[in-house]
Amino acid sequence: MSGKRRTGLWLTVFLGVLIAVLLGLGRGAERVGASPNANYEDLEAFTNVLAIIQKNYVDEVDTKKLVEGAINGMLTSLDPHSAYLTPELYKELQVETKGSFGGLGIEITNRNGMLTVVAPIEDTPAARAGIKPQDVILKIDGEFTKDMSLVEAVKKMRGPKGTKVKLTIKRDNPSSLFDATLVREVIRIQSVKSKLLEPGYGYVRITQFQERTDDDVTKALRQLQKESKGALQGIVLDLRNNPGGLLTQAVKVSDLFLDSGLIVYTDGRLENQKQKYFAHKASTWSDFPMVVLVNGGSASASEIVAGALQDHKRALVLGTTTFGKGSVQTILPLDDTTALRLTTARYFTPNGRSIQATGIVPDITMEEGAQLAKADKSGMIREANLPRHLEHPGEDGEKAKPAETAQPADGEPAPPDDAQPEDGDKAAPPSDIKEGELGSDPQLDRALELLKSWQVFKTFVAKRDG
Repeated sequence: MSGKRRTGLWLTVFLGVLIAVLLGLGRGAERVGASPNANYEDLEAFTNVLAIIQKNYVDEVDTKKLVEGAINGMLTSLDPHSAYLTPELYKELQVETKGSFGGLGIEITNRNGMLTVVAPIEDTPAARAGIKPQDVILKIDGEFTKDMSLVEAVKKMRGPKGTKVKLTIKRDNPSSLFDATLVREVIRIQSVKSKLLEPGYGYVRITQFQERTDDDVTKALRQLQKESKGALQGIVLDLRNNPGGLLTQAVKVSDLFLDSGLIVYTDGRLENQKQKYFAHKASTWSDFPMVVLVNGGSASASEIVAGALQDHKRALVLGTTTFGKGSVQTILPLDDTTALRLTTARYFTPNGRSIQATGIVPDITMEEGAQLAKADKSGMIREANLPRHLEHPGEDGEKAKPAETAQPADGEPAPPDDAQPEDGDKAAPPSDIKEGELGSDPQLDRALELLKSWQVFKTFVAKRDG
């Protein structure tokens, strides 16, 4: 079969699928007053433009690339998190949730059309090359990144172990422009880190919600309990700069610290997008107070955990307002190799709060480099700053209520929240701040102080009432 005939057959199949989709959209649109004929007119406009490009463009065009561009255009017009996953990206997404992938170890976001570094991951090629938060990546292997999508940028920077990629970096403080050649490695993200701060007081940091995060948190708590040689008196759960991950894991981690009640619920247009997730009494760690640390880099799944523990008054939340990504992305396979990552629902905390574009507001607002602060002055990017972000559903001041048709989740909840590293954002902490180190991390110092004060107060009340 000739190349032209193969292209023509591929296009015929694509248009057949598109017509079927538009027929379905037309039936759904009738319920909200839209005319089904409008969909056919739009389809006709699309085919006319495609035909004109094929006939008149200065060079011969690849129809498949045009159609892929049209698909990407449709998705990028919706919101910042919906995307078309090519075979390479689909495979990488599946690998990434397991905690390892080939790449540079760099988290990115799109700021005013410029590819901007959120942060390098510790002990990766990006970190060792001196890449810093807020650096702008002007070129990847000589190709300008202006208006390049995050999906495309990630695709270009990831690759097999041992291969090289050259980044052209623009830095503002101090002002400089330089090239950095990095060698790709297999990036393994350790989901959970823990240590004993003082006898009885533990520290657990979750860097990303992966497939076994709940198991790793359980192991960490058991180890801390063992090292304490008795009951734990308090835990600091550090979710700062955690860009999210799997929704199922956010639910399971919350369940570790809650013995009953609603953890989170999702609400979308379809019935299967209306889900409730509940806590269970079994295997609950509820015998100690908690402080949860958050900041503007805490996004999506980490906001679910912080919101659930805050609403149930299980933990005190300390830090700065979180990123504000309150939407759920579902991976919808198109075939065995490609898929759509589509925003299908919003999620809500147990008290009916949507944090979309607003974030979780801490109980105690505290900057990383100041003892107490009235507001977060870091100027970091959040969901509300991203183009085409979903609006907050409760802007009239009314709380959204759980949908009456929502059903409790039975067994393993279905769609994962993508929450990929590039979704979040965080600012570089002051140079004298070492996150997770007592004496060099003011927020952690304050959290430990609060836990110890709670124990003193508890002992005082017990003696008074005894």
